[in-house]
Amino acid sequence: MKKLLLLFSALAFSLLLTAQTPFADINTEIAAGNFQKAQEMIRGRVAHGGLPDTAVYNLELQSALLDRIRIDFNRDEAYVRKTLQPYYPTLSEEQLQAWEQSGDLEMRVIEGKKRYFRNAVWNLFRVNAEAKAQRKEVDGPQKDDLALFLQAYLPQGVNNIKESAGVTATPRQIRITYTLRVEPDAVPAGEMIRAWLPYPRASRGRLGPVQLISSSQPFYIIAPLAYPHTSIYMEQPARANEEAVFQFQAEYTAYDEWYELRELDIQPYDTSSELYQQFTSERAQHIRFTPQLKALSEKIVGEEKDPVQKAWLLYQWIGENIPWASALEYSTMPNIPSYCIQHRRGDCGMKSLLFITLCRYNGIPAKWQSGWFLYPDNLNLHDWSELYFEGLGWVPVDPDFNLQDINNNEDARSFFFGGADAYRLIVNDDFSGPFFPAKIHPRSETVDFQRGEVEWRGGNLYFDQWDYNMKVEYGQ
Repeated sequence: MKKLLLLFSALAFSLLLTAQTPFADINTEIAAGNFQKAQEMIRGRVAHGGLPDTAVYNLELQSALLDRIRIDFNRDEAYVRKTLQPYYPTLSEEQLQAWEQSGDLEMRVIEGKKRYFRNAVWNLFRVNAEAKAQRKEVDGPQKDDLALFLQAYLPQGVNNIKESAGVTATPRQIRITYTLRVEPDAVPAGEMIRAWLPYPRASRGRLGPVQLISSSQPFYIIAPLAYPHTSIYMEQPARANEEAVFQFQAEYTAYDEWYELRELDIQPYDTSSELYQQFTSERAQHIRFTPQLKALSEKIVGEEKDPVQKAWLLYQWIGENIPWASALEYSTMPNIPSYCIQHRRGDCGMKSLLFITLCRYNGIPAKWQSGWFLYPDNLNLHDWSELYFEGLGWVPVDPDFNLQDINNNEDARSFFFGGADAYRLIVNDDFSGPFFPAKIHPRSETVDFQRGEVEWRGGNLYFDQWDYNMKVEYGQ
């Protein structure tokens, strides 16, 4: 019976993670974890011919997704047991299987073998209360340098904005140097490598005009702001046994921005406007008003009618019920909010998509923003959201940062419900949008754009074929 339950769990997990092809026989092999056979069948379908270009593209993307899942699920049971050993010296088979079946320890069967998500053990400590307590007992309390920084920064930031009698304050000069390095021989010598690097996006209030200081290539294209992903595009020919380096340096002024949302008089929405219609609608593939989401919304919002209060209830629920956890590659998840609800976990982007979907379902215009956070000694990719309120415009809301551990200052504690600090580097104003110039092959990241994208005429280069680095200098 345990083996049957384990197989059922793995099959359900596979179906949840992986988009389906139009061919039932291929889908059966994918669900069973027979990725190699499924890829052989995909190659056969494409080689046979007669398929529309879009069908070929989608089949090749599906094959690439299977490779990406293999990379994500690259741990074996020996690694899991060794990593858990300091915390569970006598870990039983029953306990391991219980975690697997609950989904707290992310596992799936690939080619007949149990394979675990690369960060499955550390996610277990984040999402399982008993395991979290056990780790704390062994390692002691974990120091959170970012939380300590925000505890000191946010009260002063709010005070500066209040004194300014506006919604922005504390200008900071920021210079970034971004480098993308393609591995030697990832592309045949002489072939052209095309690279899109994330570039700062000027934004009303928070991020001023951007000045390009230098670029590694003499010719480049900066995407117009009409495109949702702000990139600087460069290309260069591959050289044998040499890495290809793409780099730029840019400078801008950023500001703290904060709206005291719960104290403002919000005007009724013009529900006939194009903006309202667009940003309260469903959108394939991650903003869907599923029965699961509708039931959750009813549970959280109830009979509340005020848009700010509805958003506040949704915001608090995510903070209390969806712990941060390292995410699977977004391209391998057909519906990120559904995954977030079912597994009660998510990284910043997953929480943002869940929050955006819940807000839209409740008639609150919501959209995606993302890029990086650039706190001193603490740089990382980051996603958040914006909500639209009549009379205010678009307002930043970060469901991942949520309520901060700050006492005796409610405004600083709830700063990210209506605020964003100057250390937010904005790159994207939407998700899953087109690039400029257009990308030909399937993206490495089908939702977000923070690390970059690379391809050549022979195909896309996935993240395992190049790396990236961000350096930041802070001015006054």
